Amino acid sequence: MFILLIAMVVLEANPNNKWRLEFSGNAKSDGVITLQITPKDGQPLVAEISVADKTSENNVAKTVVNALKEQLPAGAYHVERDDGEDVLIKKRGKTLNFDLEIVSNTVEGVRIGKHAE
Repeated sequence: MFILLIAMVVLEANPNNKWRLEFSGNAKSDGVITLQITPKDGQPLVAEISVADKTSENNVAKTVVNALKEQLPAGAYHVERDDGEDVLIKKRGKTLNFDLEIVSNTVEGVRIGKHAE
């Protein structure tokens, strides 16, 4: 059983150099979005982003960008908004490819899509 669990984790791991988060819907409650960035063979970095009730999807994306810029190691990642409601997270320089996981989202009304670029 343990070997099967390890195999499932390995199959889910998909390090990439760039990820896109797509936000849709406006916040219908205060809440927290928790993201985890795990560099290949590295330690996970957890970012918690507080979002206020009635925040539009574009401003949710802006809030995520600002929080990630504060919480991620300086110079390791480039974070920007694209198309207003999307967030791009790209590795910089010699930073290793990384996995991105949406750990949790307690913001009612906000949906998050994730895609490797």
